[in-house]
Amino acid sequence: MPTQPDEIWDSIRAELRKETPDFKFHIWLDPLRLAAIRGRTVYIRAPEHIRTSVTERYLPTLRRAAAAALDGQALVEVVGEDWQAPPESDSAAGPMASAGRQRGDGHEERKRLNPKYTFDQFVIGGGNRFAHAAALAVAELPGHSYNPLFLHGSPGIGKTHLLHAIGNYVAHYGSGLRVRYATVDEFTAEFVEAVRSGEPADFKQRFRGADVVLIDDVQFLAGRDKTREEFFHTFNAVVEAGRQLVMTSDSAPEDISGLEERLTERFRSGLVVELDTPEVPTRMAILAKRAHVDEIEVDHEVIEEIAARVTTSVRALEGALIRVVAYASLQNEPPTPGLARHVLRRLGQDETHDACGIGEILDAAAQEFGVEREALLARDRRPAVAEARQIAMYLARELTEHSLPEIGRGIGGRNHTTVLHAVNRIGTAIGSDESVRDAVDNLRRRLGRPAT
Repeated sequence: MPTQPDEIWDSIRAELRKETPDFKFHIWLDPLRLAAIRGRTVYIRAPEHIRTSVTERYLPTLRRAAAAALDGQALVEVVGEDWQAPPESDSAAGPMASAGRQRGDGHEERKRLNPKYTFDQFVIGGGNRFAHAAALAVAELPGHSYNPLFLHGSPGIGKTHLLHAIGNYVAHYGSGLRVRYATVDEFTAEFVEAVRSGEPADFKQRFRGADVVLIDDVQFLAGRDKTREEFFHTFNAVVEAGRQLVMTSDSAPEDISGLEERLTERFRSGLVVELDTPEVPTRMAILAKRAHVDEIEVDHEVIEEIAARVTTSVRALEGALIRVVAYASLQNEPPTPGLARHVLRRLGQDETHDACGIGEILDAAAQEFGVEREALLARDRRPAVAEARQIAMYLARELTEHSLPEIGRGIGGRNHTTVLHAVNRIGTAIGSDESVRDAVDNLRRRLGRPAT
């Protein structure tokens, strides 16, 4: 059990992440900070604008997370930003300190696997189908199918997900087989601590005695001579004993600089599989599954918009979805394709770098004026609709590369003279009508453009 405040808070946050959908964690729990720990009470500081909501919605969740982090001995109070911690006394620190002494130095025998990373939650596409099949085969029959298994590809495309999925599968269906997961950084830290404390035998047993060893980010072995030497012997011991070894890397074995040939050869001695970036249908399926798992209500058009604009990785896709939904929730607006474009452009996550489009302008105008997008395209002559339509035409002329006829076709099939009339009228009104000027500036802001 952790005994230092920072370690305790890290453990509480880890428990909260496990129990809470990502987008809800991002909105309500990520802004929380540890204020103090006094005896068995954990004081958690919340920004004033969410403090009441956090207390009403998440106090039981916070209590469970604190109880898990402190071995069942914790109370929780959510406090404001101006709250002052009471003085700490020896007696107040007693329960945690004694618990720490009773539980030892806090080293875990096995790093906890992420329960959200399972084969069921992995979306299969053309770029990862082979990797998924190989990982599942290894999980079903460790040490027999492909040993070692080496998965590589650019960051954020599912390598770590598959690694955890193997571990979770074996933990559930492996009839007591022992799993050991670590990143190379963690492997290094444990090795250094074992050498420092004079207990290298315990370190060796933790890895070499496991039935399934999962090592993440082996590209970071480069430049770590002593760690690399120890990993070489660990590799040999695990594989020669018929135990399963699975590794991930951002690069193929031969492309990892700073590795001696003997280690590169061993990496390539089993099955080496590359994962590619997901194509558009796979990206949409990933977003749809993420929305379903996290209970996010989002239209197909929003998913399609994000998938078209975020192209590099699964991690970036899921992060984009969370940010779009969080922004919509905080602004009390529904997620729309236009809002998604606005948010991704503001955050620098729009990887298409295209110009502002007519569809985006129409979405923003509909939201600003409180009218239906379809009304802007129809022959609806109500004053509010007509005003919104003309401002949309004006901004389409200003912010896009489209010609007047193209703008007309994009806004309900109107001719270029109608568009020209709207452009001239709004351009004149901006100088004399404050309400029109404010509406245009508001739309510019919605579209991520500076107001005049």
